[in-house]
Amino acid sequence: MDNELRGVLWTSEAFDDAQIDRIVERFTKLLKKPVTFDVQVDTALLGGFVARVDGKIYDASLRGKLSRIRLQAISSAIEAGDDKLETVVLEDGAFEEAAPDKSIAMEELQRQVELFIPHGRVYESGTVKSSSDGVVFIDDLKGRHYGELLEFENEVYGMAMELAGERVGAVLFADGETIKAGSHVSGSGRVVEIPVGDGLLGRVIDPIGRPLDGSFLHLDENRPVETPAPRIIDRQPVNEALATGLIAIDSMIPIGRGQRELIIGDRQTGKTQIAIDAILNQRDSGVICVYCAIGQKASTVAQLIGSLSEADAMRYSVIVAATASDSAALQYIAPYAACAIAEDFMQRGRDVLIVYDDLSKHAVAYRTISLLLHRPPGREAYPGDVFYLHSRLLERSAHLNAEKGGGSMTALPIVETLAGDISAYIPTNIISITDGQIFLESELFNAGIRPAVNVGLSVSRVGRSAQKKAMRKVSGTLRIDLAQYRELAVFAQFSSDIDPSTRAMLDRGERLTQLLKQDKQHPLKLSEQVALLLAFESQALKAIPIRQVTRYADGLLASIHTRKSDLLGQIDASGDFDDVTREELLTSIAEFSEHFQALLEREEERKNAAMAVQ
Repeated sequence: MDNELRGVLWTSEAFDDAQIDRIVERFTKLLKKPVTFDVQVDTALLGGFVARVDGKIYDASLRGKLSRIRLQAISSAIEAGDDKLETVVLEDGAFEEAAPDKSIAMEELQRQVELFIPHGRVYESGTVKSSSDGVVFIDDLKGRHYGELLEFENEVYGMAMELAGERVGAVLFADGETIKAGSHVSGSGRVVEIPVGDGLLGRVIDPIGRPLDGSFLHLDENRPVETPAPRIIDRQPVNEALATGLIAIDSMIPIGRGQRELIIGDRQTGKTQIAIDAILNQRDSGVICVYCAIGQKASTVAQLIGSLSEADAMRYSVIVAATASDSAALQYIAPYAACAIAEDFMQRGRDVLIVYDDLSKHAVAYRTISLLLHRPPGREAYPGDVFYLHSRLLERSAHLNAEKGGGSMTALPIVETLAGDISAYIPTNIISITDGQIFLESELFNAGIRPAVNVGLSVSRVGRSAQKKAMRKVSGTLRIDLAQYRELAVFAQFSSDIDPSTRAMLDRGERLTQLLKQDKQHPLKLSEQVALLLAFESQALKAIPIRQVTRYADGLLASIHTRKSDLLGQIDASGDFDDVTREELLTSIAEFSEHFQALLEREEERKNAAMAVQ
């Protein structure tokens, strides 16, 4: 018959003709068309049957039922707080591995046929046409939508990314070696989701929510990895500072809560270290941190986790990792998954800092997927929609208004340049999307100036409105002073005859450069930065030898912490200081400067005396 449906029926054992006829009768009645089956025996079903017909799979097997019972038992044990969860799983597993009771299997079959799988599972089904490099093309999988989660054999998952007529192109969230032409795949009817909630704090997960730190993870709430960005009317201006603890950034390139500030530079210039310092500086600020590793080496990610754990920063942090050994699909979806986690906190009124490390590798992963899906490459071999790839991600960062809870999500995307070329395709794309950039220069880094911030090419479009009042009072001319010094230093190296005013400007710039140097994983509080900048503003560094500036700064902070800790506490608490506080700090700076110069003089005298003896 032309309208006859043909399918495959897998049975747990050889059914007799009467049993087959009853199953065919029920399917014919359900689908309102004549049905015939090719019958195959699969003892792994334990009991019952699985049928594939008209693009759907009907699972009425005892194995499927046991699997659902097992998941229900685990879920019930978790909800009840059962501390014997492992026993429940082991007992269930032992039950699954035991030889099935034939009478139980036949009884289950009869019941399922009579009731027609009221608790079974019915889902759309298709067939893999081809599979290569983690990308598959699927036939006969109708009614799918972009971004839908697909379920393959052997508990492999993927995502629909190409909908072309009757064929679906999808990417796999695994190596995909077990998925070959002819493998069955089903649609889930839902988009890719990620677990969210406070239970993720301190955890390391992959982009689809699987724990990577060896501990069991169970969260009741999931969130789609891609959602629309907050509307303009739901946002408020970015005017509250998010301190990184780095004096060079907080004073000259301030970052506000809800801002998107790009960190850009060549390899090995300290880009990730700036992000780590920013995370460490949020310890007592109430800001939650989400770090997303995209295409990084597993050893690098492990080292970063170790640094955060050692500094007790994991208790307010979440790590989402898709390493270089993971599939391109996982690397592609990683930043969206991390953003969904951060977005959940933001919409619950929390402040979040999210780091994407890095979006260059993310663009490469997307290009790989696109080319395997036979999409045409565009400029520099990237597909034309690569701009939308990052804009729809970064636009989700915002500072929500009070009606929406007042939460914020601050993004620090990282981009790697080649030979400092910030005019390349991906850097210019992301520069146009973000609210400013911190450009790190290889020459400065190699010269020992760290963080190696190029103030001429770095900018924060939010500006001083995102600075604390205390910082505004002491950082007014820093950027100009440093930029002028860098320009003069280039020409001064070719001239031996320098006028006094130029020499004074060079000396001042050299001392400022030394003052802005900062050890990694050693963020400074607002009050400490204010004290150092006050010392520079008051000309206290003028008499200090350049090579001793770092030592002077460390000693000054130790002295003020000992003698004026109450003043530092007031500045940190209020974010501002008055004239009285300023004078007290200047007095302390002057006293320490005299003491430090006397110390240097004594050291010089001892050195000269030792040389005279020799």
